[in-house]
Amino acid sequence: MTAQDPNILQNLALAIGQTQSPASPEFIPEDAPFDPAQRHWLNGLLTGLHAIAASATTGGDAESGTALCVLYGSQSGNCESLSKDLRKFARTQGFEASVAALDDIELSDLASVSHLLILAATFGEGEPTDNSARFHSALMAEGAPALPTSLNFSVCGLGDSSYAEFNKAARDIDSRLEELGATRAAPLTACDLDFEEDYANWKAAAFESDAFRSAAGSAAAPEPVEIGPAFDKNTPFMASLMVSQRLSGAGSAKCVNHVELSLAGGGEDLNYSVGDALGVWPVNDPAEVAEILAVSGLSGRETVQLKSGPAQLRPALLTRLDLTTVTPKTVERWGLAENSCDAQVIDLLRRGNLLLDAQGLADGLRPLQPRLYSISSSPAAHPGEVHLTVGEVRYEKNDTPRQGVASTYLGERLAQGGMVGVYVQRSAHFHLPDDDTRPLIMIGPGTGIAPFRAFLEDRAARGSTGKNWLFFGDQHEACDYLYRDQIEDWRDSGVLTRTSLAWSRDGTDKVYVQTLLERDGADIYRWLEDGAAIYICGDAARMAADVEQALLRVIAEHGGLSPSEAAAYLERLSGDHRYQRDVY
Repeated sequence: MTAQDPNILQNLALAIGQTQSPASPEFIPEDAPFDPAQRHWLNGLLTGLHAIAASATTGGDAESGTALCVLYGSQSGNCESLSKDLRKFARTQGFEASVAALDDIELSDLASVSHLLILAATFGEGEPTDNSARFHSALMAEGAPALPTSLNFSVCGLGDSSYAEFNKAARDIDSRLEELGATRAAPLTACDLDFEEDYANWKAAAFESDAFRSAAGSAAAPEPVEIGPAFDKNTPFMASLMVSQRLSGAGSAKCVNHVELSLAGGGEDLNYSVGDALGVWPVNDPAEVAEILAVSGLSGRETVQLKSGPAQLRPALLTRLDLTTVTPKTVERWGLAENSCDAQVIDLLRRGNLLLDAQGLADGLRPLQPRLYSISSSPAAHPGEVHLTVGEVRYEKNDTPRQGVASTYLGERLAQGGMVGVYVQRSAHFHLPDDDTRPLIMIGPGTGIAPFRAFLEDRAARGSTGKNWLFFGDQHEACDYLYRDQIEDWRDSGVLTRTSLAWSRDGTDKVYVQTLLERDGADIYRWLEDGAAIYICGDAARMAADVEQALLRVIAEHGGLSPSEAAAYLERLSGDHRYQRDVY
């Protein structure tokens, strides 16, 4: 759905096993006193309610299998993608599955569902995803309604075991569904970053459970195999580096690089839209590999067995294994104390009390994963290319300098003309509206400017007439004003209607983007009332949370609303895809 499609509740029908087709009845006549968008929304709602009643009385279409509800909470797109795989697999097991985001249904709707599978990602510090936050809040509330024991469910979570609140959102959902009376058909599976094998095992366990096996209808033939993109996470395209140029100036506390990659030869499978992300497969620092081998007393020529098959140790350490993160698996395989997760791999090896052979070393390291970066270019402005805005990650831990693997690979170790594996991670929920006249408010300090550079390039290329308001900032204007020339050109040409810049260290008072939001609150609220869509990109834990609180205060003050009414206003914007976030 696009930002102007108001039929969110039409997904209610999907969640119960029905959907509106072109032949569905029109409940609201054309001469009713509604504009086309309102009429479409109401028809979607009433069709959904009609489907709920039909599902509750018939239990689904026996000819096409037993009704199954598949719900997902997805931030980067993995859970949403897996939900589609689950729907296809369900047909071969005697179930006809419908798929919807968790926030597209009401908790009370689950009372008429008999079989439920949930895929829930956790991001940030144990938080639910943007498209499952409302459902999660309702589920965890003290007044949440009881659920029938006839609701058979299973939950699969996607998370990162290096975080303390590993898979918290999925664990919350799993335990709370049981507390409210539903029946767990198969145990929770908490997947790490390399989720494929654990997901496949969970999927099999769910359909092999008594509750699912006994209710299965006639299995349908597998759907025809869809030809997916030629390039994806497991089969990346080898792009060549055209440019890696420092954006931040001398005196900046950060090193931010503008990276340009050539997609020549990739064809249509690498076509992207503004708002999408690019997956990048990094290569570890050879110096770090050499140190790990040295402190372990290994040559690097040893053969080790990985999930993907046998490999020589040194190449595996360079391209296949994570050299930084200590996970519970590391603790278990290496016989470490539980608090060892606070250290990094090299810290543990330097202590000299681990007697690991090559296979033991490899067994304690999790697979290296690609990094996702918001694309900062429009294909309309840069055909055959993709641009990224990458801040090099550098910090100290235990009095030792550390660095991010992908950000420093792109900014420092990958030579011009060098090749790097990439793929497009499509975003279902962070895109420009189809309506080129809709006003946009874009909030992206620091490297959060990335997708908004792409948005503005795209709107400029299309000649869009909608107003554009950019909020950007960082520490110092002199050295942290990313894309200054381009932003000022857009302002002078009228592409940017307004530009609000916040420099937190240039004055006696610290000024942030949320400071400017509240300062210009009356205009922000006026833009929202005029139909503006608001976008946020950047740090989830601090900036995005602070910006959301500032928005709630703006809406309350200038809309004359109570805090709860302001929250409902923002929720409506989100439901209409007029409040979207790309946060990490």
